[in-house]
Amino acid sequence: MDSGIGLLAATAAVRRLRPDADLVLSLDPDGMPWGPRTPEDLTRRALDVAEAAAARRPDALIVGCNTASVHALPALRARLEPGIPVIGTVPAIKPAAAGGGPFAIWATPATTGSAYQRGLIEDFAAGVPVTEVPCWGLAEAIEHADEAAIEAAVTAAAALTPDDVTTVVLGCTHYELVAERIRAAVQRPGAAPLVLHGSAGAVAAQALRRLGEQPATGAPADGGLTVLLSGREGELPAAALHYAEGRLLPAVGRFADRR
Repeated sequence: MDSGIGLLAATAAVRRLRPDADLVLSLDPDGMPWGPRTPEDLTRRALDVAEAAAARRPDALIVGCNTASVHALPALRARLEPGIPVIGTVPAIKPAAAGGGPFAIWATPATTGSAYQRGLIEDFAAGVPVTEVPCWGLAEAIEHADEAAIEAAVTAAAALTPDDVTTVVLGCTHYELVAERIRAAVQRPGAAPLVLHGSAGAVAAQALRRLGEQPATGAPADGGLTVLLSGREGELPAAALHYAEGRLLPAVGRFADRR
């Protein structure tokens, strides 16, 4: 679940690990974007989207959204667990800090400066220089596959990123869809290759662990795909096909049969 197509990164990671898994994608186009909402309003929207997915009786729910994980994860777990394990998405601050060099966290304005993110920095990055970079408008631009807006938002965020940064944490799942654009914007001439840390792979692996399942990358590619749009069954948004992660989904599973 997510407000929009930011969930594609984790979805594609699950699909690669288990091409036989039936997937339900629960999005909230009626309420997107979630970032500017108050924590209380965002939590209400997240609960509605989660309950629409839960009605399909899934084995687990992945919250494929950093902002929703920051603000709504306790409420989601209180509502759905233990019947449905809820896996949140946490910015990859711990592995970034392990590198030892200065790093930046690119995130939505709602996540940047939040007590949750500051707590992760204090717990895992003590003594390491960290810059929190609010990426105004980037998630929305990616959501609509607006190339000009993506370029402008990436450029603006790169200008806020210190030159000595060696690593960037992608603290919004939408950003993983344009990771190479971000790398190109932040990479300094003559510097070591920039390291990017996303969360999709770790989240997918954690979901399998919670279910006691193992990766089966060679399993038959026959997993189904159901898309819920603010609770209504529909189709994958056209903008999703702008990204490699979105194009992977119709190519695997029964998406074409559902159109």
